[in-house]
Amino acid sequence: MTELYSMTASELAPLIEEKQLSPVELMQSIMNQIDEVDPEVNAYITILEEQALNQARHAENEIMNGLYKGPLHGIPIGIKDNYYTKGVRTTVGSEILQDFVPDYTATAVEKLQCAGGIMTGKLNMHEFGGGLTNTNPFYGDARNPWDLQRTPGGSSGGSSAVLAAGLSTLATGTDTFGSIRVPAALTGTYGLKPTYGLVSGYGVAPLAWSMDHAGPMARSVSDLAIMLTYMAGYDPDDPGSIKAPVPDYYKHLNKGIDGVKIGVPRYFIDRSEPEVINTFQSALATLENMGAEVIEIEIPKLDMASYAGYLVTIGEGSSYHYNRLRHQPEDFASDVRIFFNTGTLTTSPQYVTAQQVRRSLNEAFQEAFEDVDLIATPMTPYPAPRFKEDWISQNQEIIKDYMPFTAPAAATGIPSLSIPMGRTSAGLPLGLQLMSNHLTEKLLLQVGNAFEQR
Repeated sequence: MTELYSMTASELAPLIEEKQLSPVELMQSIMNQIDEVDPEVNAYITILEEQALNQARHAENEIMNGLYKGPLHGIPIGIKDNYYTKGVRTTVGSEILQDFVPDYTATAVEKLQCAGGIMTGKLNMHEFGGGLTNTNPFYGDARNPWDLQRTPGGSSGGSSAVLAAGLSTLATGTDTFGSIRVPAALTGTYGLKPTYGLVSGYGVAPLAWSMDHAGPMARSVSDLAIMLTYMAGYDPDDPGSIKAPVPDYYKHLNKGIDGVKIGVPRYFIDRSEPEVINTFQSALATLENMGAEVIEIEIPKLDMASYAGYLVTIGEGSSYHYNRLRHQPEDFASDVRIFFNTGTLTTSPQYVTAQQVRRSLNEAFQEAFEDVDLIATPMTPYPAPRFKEDWISQNQEIIKDYMPFTAPAAATGIPSLSIPMGRTSAGLPLGLQLMSNHLTEKLLLQVGNAFEQR
């Protein structure tokens, strides 16, 4: 029998609705797995066992009394530790905020909780979101369950690790320059960076205001669809929030992909290792066999995406942390201090140029989407690397290598989905990235679901 801790929300919800499974039994399975596995994986900064079990009992009582709220009711959800949670410490992965307890909850988390989701705890992350490795000298490194000597990606490394190791059913992440999608790819899980502003960022500690995205992470596309249906929607408290209809993404998953046009820029293939390229070509062949039309395309200025994304991120990030950098620089992790200090050297002309590049990139993508429905790329140029002794340089190296793959969607605000596409000869997961035009998550999830099912 499949262990409860490894099942998806889509599989668990019908059992809970039909009263064949108690939320308490499910939560206890998760907590037992945390006790057994998390000491090695280190995916959690704060575990809320007593609180989560009490909420599971409350959910069970509601359901037994005919008050079932929907597919998230009684489902365990790990929350990345940069989402504010009222009464629960929120460290943002930093020693600076080790005792910070917010007096309100982030909108996205509040929506998940109102739908019946139960917070299992706060998840490990790269300090202040400033890296892609999830090395953390304060709370310990989150580790990849496929190989504990390798990174699970960052900055949402704890989020991807809990999913891969069965330490939570669902998780939240944030993505500024790849922090949802890279961890998903490196751990064989699923992550969606939605259209910028579709999910409220209110109550999420910022890295770079104009590029921060909150989004769902899970073990299936269907679970992403369920989470997004509840997380999305206009929030007047978030200046970047957009007013757009929110469909039931789950109901539109099984429409197939016959006739969908998928564009493939060589830019991404030319930057990937041979084993990644072979797996990617196999994924494209599968999509073609399923009825999609795969077309090679060219998108101008892609080579400028990393420049624009990096400059905006370090510029806005250093602005947010400016006083801390001046008065308590030694309190930052070394790699993150270097990251933000670099931002203090950014000039106004450089920042404006980066924003102009983002506009040009967006125009280039809009032209591309006149000819294709989706764009497919490898999610990363190589699989999860081993942790290096020189972890400071490694973070910068991985940012440089991965940003060409992650920055285009982050800088333009278009939605981007990372799903597993296979494994290397050494058994390490590889991710497929699918990007689509603004507010076309329904199509993106539909194609991703079809590929997952095949």
